[in-house]
Amino acid sequence: MKAMEKTFELIVEETGGRLDKYIAEHTELSRAHIQKLIREEKVLVGGNTAMPKRGITINERITITVPPPEPIEIEPENIPLNIVYEDNDIIVIDKPAGLTVHPAVGNWTGTLVNAVLAHCPDLAGIKGSLRPGIVHRLDKDTSGLMVVAKNDTAQLSLSTQIKNREITKGYLAMVTGHLTPQEGAIEGPVGRHPKDRKKMAIVTTGRKARTVYKVQEYVVDCTLLEISPETGRTHQIRVHLSSIGYPVVGDVIYGGKSKLITRQFLHAYRLGFRLPSNGEYVEFESVLPDDLSRALERAR
Repeated sequence: MKAMEKTFELIVEETGGRLDKYIAEHTELSRAHIQKLIREEKVLVGGNTAMPKRGITINERITITVPPPEPIEIEPENIPLNIVYEDNDIIVIDKPAGLTVHPAVGNWTGTLVNAVLAHCPDLAGIKGSLRPGIVHRLDKDTSGLMVVAKNDTAQLSLSTQIKNREITKGYLAMVTGHLTPQEGAIEGPVGRHPKDRKKMAIVTTGRKARTVYKVQEYVVDCTLLEISPETGRTHQIRVHLSSIGYPVVGDVIYGGKSKLITRQFLHAYRLGFRLPSNGEYVEFESVLPDDLSRALERAR
């Protein structure tokens, strides 16, 4: 069956701000994708075309038309996957460090998407042709649990749960220094670094972000943390921890090199959500991979 374009509406419930920013905050669409749709006159305000910077006012009706994804042209690759759970709707994968989630410029092969397409050839194209089934992601050098949608219904269910903050995410991280107090939350809007577009930072123009942490163990001059991000901004955990002076061990972008490990000590060890098929809540856990276990022992 040929994919069809999708149209949905937003009624502005709060005044002020830019059109593109408001849509980004109230949908799963990226800011870049929204701006592209606006340029293509796929976004109407009160039935009229508008510019990305247009201010919005309360009770205005925003209509967004999203064209169907382009045909998938990514080549399936026989890359081994550690599948933790699978049914007709989803796949839960324990991603190793070093594996990029989806293709991008300069990195079109050898990704998780290439591997998943080989395992599930008829995977629905979600969020454009380069990210079929991907509803959330992990950084290349972050290991741990991810869930991938296998059809449109599952994608909608998972995306809705993410938007409503109904998905449980737990990470283990080791940071430099002894973090106090032993429990707390870090808040700060995360967006592109104003001088380095490859990095993220806490900036006033960023999107709201909140990271909750709890100390698991003080390890000589480091701290092992359990982290529960309440939002899912790019590099959120790493940026937040670095911003308060406790960068993730091994994070060369936001902290510095470490003698303990050659990548950031960050592992997505817990993932819970409702199954799209029947609404049953399920939760999965992943043990620390060998390289992080060895680094923890060396730190001790």
